[in-house]
Amino acid sequence: MTTTELLRVDGLQVSYGPVQALQGVTLTVHEGEVVTVVGSNGAGKTTLLKTIVGLISARAGRVMFLGQDITAFAANRRVRLGLSLVPEGRHVFARMSVRENLLMGAYSRAGKGMDDDLEHCFGLFPQLKDRLHQRAGTLSGGEQQMLAIARSLMLRPRLLLLDEPSLGLAPQLVRETFKLVERLRRLGVTILMVEQMARLALRYADRAYILEHGRVVHAGRATDVRQDPKILGAYLGVQSPGSEPAAWKDTRPQP
Repeated sequence: MTTTELLRVDGLQVSYGPVQALQGVTLTVHEGEVVTVVGSNGAGKTTLLKTIVGLISARAGRVMFLGQDITAFAANRRVRLGLSLVPEGRHVFARMSVRENLLMGAYSRAGKGMDDDLEHCFGLFPQLKDRLHQRAGTLSGGEQQMLAIARSLMLRPRLLLLDEPSLGLAPQLVRETFKLVERLRRLGVTILMVEQMARLALRYADRAYILEHGRVVHAGRATDVRQDPKILGAYLGVQSPGSEPAAWKDTRPQP
């Protein structure tokens, strides 16, 4: 079955002064997929997402979204097209309430359907409804991650970008976060996710790209990458299939 190509990144190059952070990265994301980019710290994963959403300018290459070249578009214009980033470290508006944070996620939609979208978010994150008027900065780390994801969903994004969603969370909350990723996919949300926690990300993704020193060194089906000890050992430092803590493990039948 043919699916719509939402995102295409072609030969993307990004530099920080003399340091080349991305060296010709190429990848695609199709509608309905969960695609993960995995790699060690410093591989260029966050730089890739920030360049896709327009927070960093590319030195060369292009970013195509829904068949349109958006390489020169400002970040706010990309948001209006349906690109929404959940940043590393969450970055909620600490002094604003949960409700105000959620409404900020939909600022570009001019108030259309806000109540329905709030209820949708509360269905995914019932804890947020209980804390609707609480300041975001007083939430736990897990609750702030829920809020950051819900805030991005208020945009009704065509593509949701997740930057290190497991960062700083306890093992049980890490597992719950990835189960949410699966639930969002079932709801039809297309996701591009970067992660250091390679095995877990590969378990919940359809396709994977391995990034090393700013280059894509391997790409393929996530199940194939996850089951190949040579790839895991060479690029991700993972030596055995059962190396993650028990709280992170999934109980679903494995393919």
